[in-house]
Amino acid sequence: MDYFNAFWVGGAICALVQILLDKTKLMPGRVMVILVCSGVLLSAAGLYQPFTDYAGAGATVPLLGFGQVLWKGMQKAVDQDGLMGLFTGGFTACAAGVSAALIFSYLASLICRPKMKG
Repeated sequence: MDYFNAFWVGGAICALVQILLDKTKLMPGRVMVILVCSGVLLSAAGLYQPFTDYAGAGATVPLLGFGQVLWKGMQKAVDQDGLMGLFTGGFTACAAGVSAALIFSYLASLICRPKMKG
């Protein structure tokens, strides 16, 4: 049942974002910023954690989940370091994921030989 919940929740999030992209004039970059900020706000309100407990990777893999990671990192760092944690916590929490994305995308570019669109 966990796989099913992750599948339908992740699919619903992606479908809603696709509808948002198709029906508005918002550029993809702005939609991504909206998703990350929404994840932070929902996490700050305590609404996103029960959602991730229910859906697992279906809720943590989309950009809403990235916002949740940033919030958790900032919250933990503020508890430990005070106000300075507000500026360092998000970077500490997401450093491994961002580093992995950069490294693996670079390796994929070496293997697949991407070409510029002409």
